[in-house]
Amino acid sequence: MDAAAPSPDAPALPRRLRDWFEGRGWAPHPHQLALLARARLGGADLLIAPTGAGKTLAGFLPSLAALIENPAPGLHTLYVSPLKALAADIRRNLEGPARDMALPIRIEDRTGDTRASVKARQRRDPPHILLTTPESLALLVASEHAGETFRGLKAVVVDEAHALAESKRGDQLALCLARLDTLAPGHRRVGLSATTEDPEGLARWLAPDGCRLLRAPDGPDPDIAILDDAGDPPWSGMGGRYAVRAIYERVKAARTTLIFINTRALAELFFRALWEVNADNLPIGLHHGSLGREARQRVEAAMAAGELRAVVCTSSLDLGVDWGDVDLVIQVGAPKGVKRLVQRIGRANHRFDAPSRALVVPANRLEVLECRAALEAVREGRLDGEPRALGRLDVLCQHILLVACAGPFEADALFAEVRRAGPYAALDREDFDRCLDFCATGGYALRAYDEWRRLMQAPDGLWRLRDPRAARRLRMNVGVIVEAETLKVQAGSRRGGGRLLGEVEEAFAATLSPGDTFLIGGEVVRFEGLREMSLQVTKAPGRDPKIPVFAGGKLPISTLLAERVMAMLNAPEQWSALPAPVADWLRLHAARSGMPRADDLLVETFPRAGRWFMAAWGFAGRNAHQTLGLLATRRMEALGLAPLGFLANDYAVLVWSLDPVDDPAPIFAREGLAEGLEQWLAETSVMKRAFRQVAVVSGLVQRRLPGEVKSGRQATFSSDILYDTLRKYDPGHLMLAITRAEAQRGLVDFERVEAMLDRIGGRIRHIRSPRMTPLCAPLMMEMGREKVPGAAEDRLLEEEVEALVAEAEGRA
Repeated sequence: MDAAAPSPDAPALPRRLRDWFEGRGWAPHPHQLALLARARLGGADLLIAPTGAGKTLAGFLPSLAALIENPAPGLHTLYVSPLKALAADIRRNLEGPARDMALPIRIEDRTGDTRASVKARQRRDPPHILLTTPESLALLVASEHAGETFRGLKAVVVDEAHALAESKRGDQLALCLARLDTLAPGHRRVGLSATTEDPEGLARWLAPDGCRLLRAPDGPDPDIAILDDAGDPPWSGMGGRYAVRAIYERVKAARTTLIFINTRALAELFFRALWEVNADNLPIGLHHGSLGREARQRVEAAMAAGELRAVVCTSSLDLGVDWGDVDLVIQVGAPKGVKRLVQRIGRANHRFDAPSRALVVPANRLEVLECRAALEAVREGRLDGEPRALGRLDVLCQHILLVACAGPFEADALFAEVRRAGPYAALDREDFDRCLDFCATGGYALRAYDEWRRLMQAPDGLWRLRDPRAARRLRMNVGVIVEAETLKVQAGSRRGGGRLLGEVEEAFAATLSPGDTFLIGGEVVRFEGLREMSLQVTKAPGRDPKIPVFAGGKLPISTLLAERVMAMLNAPEQWSALPAPVADWLRLHAARSGMPRADDLLVETFPRAGRWFMAAWGFAGRNAHQTLGLLATRRMEALGLAPLGFLANDYAVLVWSLDPVDDPAPIFAREGLAEGLEQWLAETSVMKRAFRQVAVVSGLVQRRLPGEVKSGRQATFSSDILYDTLRKYDPGHLMLAITRAEAQRGLVDFERVEAMLDRIGGRIRHIRSPRMTPLCAPLMMEMGREKVPGAAEDRLLEEEVEALVAEAEGRA
């Protein structure tokens, strides 16, 4: 059923709820009443509603109504959010109505930020409504008290369901939801989502046995535009900082502004640049996942209290957080995906009757086209998305071990339970048994080692932990996000201690010497030394800092946006609407070369400075082009062309060599490419990186536990030894099979390479140019740049930029 109106026999709101609505001059939306009516039917519902339409209240309305009638102790409703900040925000928003209606109920959140003493109390005495994340839920179902905790559970609400369903966290959550079906049979399940291109597929993820779909009316069209008075976008780099003064003027004119940046490092840089022009000393905050908990909570509390004029943030504030005073969202840099942009702009004017107001700031010339393509897709209601992957087996291995932590289980019953999870509905018994055998023995090559013999089957046929003392370590390994090993950063005296600022990756910390400065939390700090695996720092304002490397690289452009940018490149009649420098640049390129098209692969070759260059415009995304560059250079080596290096971005791969490429067809031929990838993966560190992630998720390699001083380098070394051992002695091992699939899907994105090759059908358009082409100028400027430039490297040396621009424009 797909409807937005309540049933004619919908139950009336309880008196206290009705009075609460009327006291605020509000009336419940039809889709909220419809969800209340459906609560009587049980089962599962998925509500698709625009931002500001009251989705969260709709999800909780049946629970509040039931608790008004019977506030019996025990856990009644479980709410699952993808973000800790969102869980905390929803708790604050629920506490108000509960207090206003004098409901004798407890509402609490439980995330990685919750104190251990509170978690222990929640296990003994759960609140009526508990708000949590997939990782914390996995820990709850892994507790030996899980049966008692969830015995009275009546409802589960999954917020921002689309954001969870597209990742391994969605696999993890789906398995936990299936577990809850066993622990609390008959409870209701509600999914809430604002942006999804495939509602039916999302409904199957939420409840494969049947899920009713409910759609709310669309809200007003967003008021969204490209910032056009910040000056000409640079050819390359800078992360949008050229526009900082224009953005600051918009911040001054708005009540509260969210400024979204795609990566943590660029967020640090932009925050610093914004403060440098903050002549009015406006209160401006910074929020991203590598900051300390207290720093993040201070920003969240200040935003909720209306004390900040702007927050520079990453995806840590993408979803759902309801700050009513936010009246402007600014996206700095191309959003890389239409859904991501829709989600972010929905944070402004978070009301059903008011349009969201947003500005998009392209970071460079090509991003002007990408931003325009994204805006047009938003206005047309076109959303991007990739096909949902089947449930990953490394996540299933972790789940099996966590189930064993809660108590003995019967294999047939667990297999049937797992098949009730959406991503695993088609799981065959052979794969399940392989996962179970891995959990019990570690696999053929490892079964002689006690460390990996975690499960045993007792005479009664039940599977259980071989050593119950292993439960704590297994629980500490929960989660499917494997970030680089990090070290805490503490500000204080040279003797140690002090305020926790956040975390930096261990690889970055290894480059520091006492006296070096770096940027974190918007502050320039001086590294004093290492104490108990924490970086001790002191403030060092005014110094030129290094920029930490943060986990979570650049986002690849979506297929939908790539197609639209290519279409725009081939529509010269639309160029007059672009900024004049960008339009002139495209016209110059069209006169000297050709434009990338969807039906072939444009390959440009040209000489420069004693080297030969080849640019292949695949528009397949950064990861896919990185893979294409690696495979292309291997083939060039075999052809004796002496490749020297390559770089990749979302649009192209650029290779430079000692000898020219006269015929690019053999380099980009599909035949043998997959085999070449397999061979290359086996020989490089990429497969070992993928293996480490799979090994950690599955429990083969343990995360670093609190108090341990084992370095990330040691952990990586251990996983490397395991990888080499399995390749040599057990090449058919389950973890190697998972690793190959993961590497091709994620780190190297070979699926998009294949899709690009299918699209071009072997058609290659080779243009030989006597000099660098205008479209290649930004690629050339990226050569030799660090992945995350510091303040002193915001741009290339002016004379080098001028030389490249002159060459691109034919003046040199």
